[in-house]
Amino acid sequence: MILSHNSLENYFRTNFAMMQHHKYSLSEIENLMPWEREIYLSLLQQFIREENERIKNQNREQNR
Repeated sequence: MILSHNSLENYFRTNFAMMQHHKYSLSEIENLMPWEREIYLSLLQQFIREENERIKNQNREQNR
């Protein structure tokens, strides 16, 4: 089931990213309830933001 606010293209791009970069299997993704998927995507986005910030700070420290 695709949530109404999510385009079909975005659905497939997100699935692809989750499989390629975060090692989810397609069956794991497709077996998530829509609300579970939203929670996992939200947590993943938060993790990516925090990781990017950590890398940015690390690079800043190295360039001093």
